[in-house]
Amino acid sequence: MIRIISALFIGVAALVPAGVGAADPVRLADNAPDSHVVVPGDTLWGISGRFLREPWRWPEVWRLNREQIRNPHLIYPGQVVVLDRNGPTLRLGRRVGGPGDKPLYEKRFPQVYAEKGDEAIQSIPLRAIKPFLTEPLVVSAADDSAAGIVVATQEGRVFTSPGDSIFATRVTPGVNFWNVYRKAKPLVEPVTKEVLGYEATYLGQARVTAEGSGPVLEDAKAAPVPATLLVTSFKQEIGKGDRLLPAQPAELPSYVPRPPEQEMSGRIVSIYNGVDETGRHNVVSISLGKQDGMEVGYVLALHRNRGQAVYREENIGPAQRFSLPDQRYGLVFVFRVFDRVSYALVMESDGPATVADRVRNP
Repeated sequence: MIRIISALFIGVAALVPAGVGAADPVRLADNAPDSHVVVPGDTLWGISGRFLREPWRWPEVWRLNREQIRNPHLIYPGQVVVLDRNGPTLRLGRRVGGPGDKPLYEKRFPQVYAEKGDEAIQSIPLRAIKPFLTEPLVVSAADDSAAGIVVATQEGRVFTSPGDSIFATRVTPGVNFWNVYRKAKPLVEPVTKEVLGYEATYLGQARVTAEGSGPVLEDAKAAPVPATLLVTSFKQEIGKGDRLLPAQPAELPSYVPRPPEQEMSGRIVSIYNGVDETGRHNVVSISLGKQDGMEVGYVLALHRNRGQAVYREENIGPAQRFSLPDQRYGLVFVFRVFDRVSYALVMESDGPATVADRVRNP
């Protein structure tokens, strides 16, 4: 159980970077309801989408406690979200039900109450991106060259699974947990064909049980001893030649969506799992990373390239070629950033997202 203390409701626009969104007032969605009862599976983004045309701007209108907006899981199934059209602002109103399905009661502030933490409503559907917080891996050529290498498996097995041992070289002493991966396809910018990184196929994790050493005998020609690792989890079989990089702990932060603080323009590089197109709540990689100023939490608009049209009026002059304007059709939410590539979750999509589609400021 977690205890949530709310002493005062105040606006959270101060959490949005200065100047962001200030030029455009928040607009209500068509047919916005007066209230919404929170149900399991809701997210702040989804709830806000019922009220706002731009649901990613929910931090500007939700009247939540300033200290807790960084972990905005303040609402739970059964609570009622109320729209104040004067602001507009969204706030928590009456709570539906209670222990033993007692009649409605008024939720008053300040007050202290308790809820199960795993029932809290999240800002975005974290279940959709949790596997991607440690995978996929994007590695550079330098990373791959310096990565650990599996040189042998337990009892000469071709592949291993959890509980088996593997033996690897270039395992840094003192680093106990490692991601195991198999280098896959390069991530190529669709237009320039520049390689932005390598998306490695995540295989699993392993824990060091014995560090490697130099030759067992005082003989310069004796072979070194590789490190021994225990396979603790896996998605695919691990074998000789697979690579290792230090594992980073998976974090499930509470994201506060916001537009980029500078103009950005990139493209969808790939769709995870190698499909040709995708839609809502699926993961794409985009050609913008830390070097471009990309940050976790940025929201970008999806634009489809409509190509060109050729028109020639009958018997009058040569054919004319026209570049058709891009069509905005959705939004993506950036949740993991590498040097030159980022991963984003498709939050809204009016039609399929495809490789080479543009991403821009919303």
